[in-house]
Amino acid sequence: MSEEILEKSSDTNENQDDGTTGNKRPLSTSSQEFFEILDDVKQIALQQNGATYTKSLSDEQYYNNAKKYWNSIDPNDDGMLGGFASISYCDVQGSSQFLQQIFRTKPSPGRTYACDCGAGIGRVSKNLLINFFDKVDLVEQDPRFCEQARENLSQTENLGEVFNKGLQEFEPETEKYDVVWCQWVLGHLKDDHLVYFFRRCVKSLKKNGMIVIKENVTSTDKVEFDAKDFSVTRPLALLKKLTQEAGLRIIRETRQKNFPKGLFPVYILALRPVVN
Repeated sequence: MSEEILEKSSDTNENQDDGTTGNKRPLSTSSQEFFEILDDVKQIALQQNGATYTKSLSDEQYYNNAKKYWNSIDPNDDGMLGGFASISYCDVQGSSQFLQQIFRTKPSPGRTYACDCGAGIGRVSKNLLINFFDKVDLVEQDPRFCEQARENLSQTENLGEVFNKGLQEFEPETEKYDVVWCQWVLGHLKDDHLVYFFRRCVKSLKKNGMIVIKENVTSTDKVEFDAKDFSVTRPLALLKKLTQEAGLRIIRETRQKNFPKGLFPVYILALRPVVN
């Protein structure tokens, strides 16, 4: 990559004289490509040094960067799934099987109220959660997504409240939920904020309630940073460690099957407070 940059740099640093001494022509197409490549290099550098870089940012800067990214995304399934809308059916099928399994757990959680955290446009709520619970609350920080979620769920009586908040700010009501569902969102929280979030969720659980998380994990012991959306993908071991720090224990664990090759492994964990 660096050699290609040097070649581009050499091309664009030539004097492009237009015949008038000291004047240069406007940036050529190759010059624009050069700056695009520089931006790509910056993204790669951030991915490789993400942990160090994110620590240098204030909480406000860190979360605002993610917010800006999602503000640029279309409110549809393809936008929510990063261009992989085709996996939605398989995703919901795997999640449905997992929920059926945890309802066979003794003691099983109730089926009255669930909370969909990082709900986006309500894809998971519409295709999964409203089939299992009488009411589902949604938590989503992007107002456009909240509006689309309300529209997508307008034909059901199962929609509860829609909270327009980031998870780092969300304070759920005490003992309200049978299941708190968190999918493809926890990578946007810093480690300490994730632990605090879990602890708040514990307080929101009814008797026999559970927290379910469905997240990408790395295949190594390294945390991978995405410089585009300002999220991290954690190793499964680290994710489990953070749940333990929050006072949670794993009730059931499974890996999502039948996703296309080349994607991160996806794990689903059902969690309960250690004291339960």
